Amino acid sequence: MLAFGAAFELEIRWMAKHSLFYPPLGWILRALGGMPVYRHEKRNLVDSMADAFQAASSLVLVVPTEGTRERTDYWKSGFYHIARKAGVPIVPSFLDFGQKRGGFGPAFYPTGEVAADMQHFRDFYLGMRGKVQDQFGPVRLKEEHSGEDV
Repeated sequence: MLAFGAAFELEIRWMAKHSLFYPPLGWILRALGGMPVYRHEKRNLVDSMADAFQAASSLVLVVPTEGTRERTDYWKSGFYHIARKAGVPIVPSFLDFGQKRGGFGPAFYPTGEVAADMQHFRDFYLGMRGKVQDQFGPVRLKEEHSGEDV
């Protein structure tokens, strides 16, 4: 990701759990565009990231939606809510180990109709294989099953 940004002269910002940002590694991660996320604290991350998009003349934020080390039943939904609130597109990326290829999909603006929007991503990732296939969970958000749109 960082090599891609450097090759195309993009300043990429990315989020990772706060526990990775302790010195001296934390200084390096911040210099490389890292932004610590404190998931265990209520810090209104969605609003602060939406504000960051409004304040910046240019901002590329990379949010891994399924970056855990084990299978989960739901994706973390922060990427969706940040993009919706900021009015910016989501650009899906992929590493398809089955086809030995990687890349980016088309930009998609979330509408707030969570189930329909997530169907777009299910269709995009259909047929792709992760490196450890049995650890790849379904492409869905908890909000889809609670019946609430945002």
